Amino acid sequence: MTIILDAMGSDNYPDPEIQAAVMTAREYSSDEIILVGDENLIIPKLKALNAQNLPIKVEHAPDLVEMGEKPVEAAKRKPRNSMAVGLNLVKGGRGDAFVTAGNTGAAMFNALRILGRIKGVARPALTALFPVKGGHCVVLDIGANADCRPEFLLQFAVLGNIYAEKILNRTNPRVGLLSNGEEAGKGNQLIKDTYPVLEKSGLNFIGNVEGKELFGGAADVVVTDGFTGNILLKSSEAVAKLLTDTLKEELTASITTKIGALLAKPAFLKLKAMMDPSEVGAAPLLGIDGLVFVGHGRSDSRAMYNAIRVAQSAVKAGLLPAMRSAIEERLEMVENIAKETLN
Repeated sequence: MTIILDAMGSDNYPDPEIQAAVMTAREYSSDEIILVGDENLIIPKLKALNAQNLPIKVEHAPDLVEMGEKPVEAAKRKPRNSMAVGLNLVKGGRGDAFVTAGNTGAAMFNALRILGRIKGVARPALTALFPVKGGHCVVLDIGANADCRPEFLLQFAVLGNIYAEKILNRTNPRVGLLSNGEEAGKGNQLIKDTYPVLEKSGLNFIGNVEGKELFGGAADVVVTDGFTGNILLKSSEAVAKLLTDTLKEELTASITTKIGALLAKPAFLKLKAMMDPSEVGAAPLLGIDGLVFVGHGRSDSRAMYNAIRVAQSAVKAGLLPAMRSAIEERLEMVENIAKETLN
C-alpha cells in the first residue's frame, strides 16, 4: 500500500514526519510512503538519515497551511498547499490513505473539497480512540461539527460502529450517547431528541452514558456533538498529563519513593503508554470518501509513526468500502427514522 504523509503538518515540521516515514519504511519495507511538502527541506534531511534505498518518495508542495490560518482563505491563497497536494494524490489513486498533523479545520475543508463525502453522509466526524478500562472506546465527533442535529449523531453512530468493528475487532459494538445522566430524559434538547432516534437505529444502543461509564469501558462507541466532544478530549488529555506529571514528581521526591518507583516501573510504564495520546497517533475523519487521518500539531516522530500505523491498519481492514456499504445499506433507514421520530 501507499500512505501519503503531509510533511508540513506538525509544529516542528518536517522532522517528526521524516523520521516517522523512515521508521515505517524500515519496518514495513513493502509499503510506500510519499512525503508531501517543500522538497528543498525534505530531501536533504532524508539523505542525512541514509534513506535513499527506502520506499520513500517526495512530492513537492510549495505552500503550507499554518495552524492559525482560516482554512477557506488559506486554501484560496495557497492552492498548492501540502494538504491539497496530498489529498489529490489519494483522489488520483496514487495513495491509499492521507495522514497529517496540521490544522484540523484545513484538513476537513480540503478533504471535503477534494475527496467529498461518502454518498449519504451529511457531516463527516473527527473520531478518537479513548483509553478506557479493558481497551479503547471510539468517540465521535471530537471537533469537526460544533452544532449538530439528531440525524447527524445517528450517522456518527453508524460510522463509529463500523470503525469499532474493523479497527477494534468488536462484534455488535455497544453504542452510547454522551449525556449528563444515564436516564433517557437527561441531557440538553439535542440529546433528548437523539435518544429515540438511536433506539430505533438497529444498532446495539445501550442508552445515555456519563463520563464515568465511558472511561469504565461500558461502551465501544460514544457519540456526541463536536463542541462537547472536543472539550471532553482536551480535558481528558489535560487530566492525564496532570496525573502523570504529579506522579513523576512525587515518585522522585525522596530516596524511599525512588526505590518504590523502581520496583513499580513496569506498571508505571504501562500506565504512561495507556494515557499517552501519541500511542494512538491520529484520529480519522469518518464520512469522507477516502481515508484521512489527523494527528496532534505537537506530534513527535513516535506519534507520527503511530499515525501511519493506524492508517495502514484501516487500509488493511477495508475500512472505507465497509463504511460506504454500511451507509448505503442504512441510508434509507436513517432518513426514515429521523423523519418519523423528529416529526
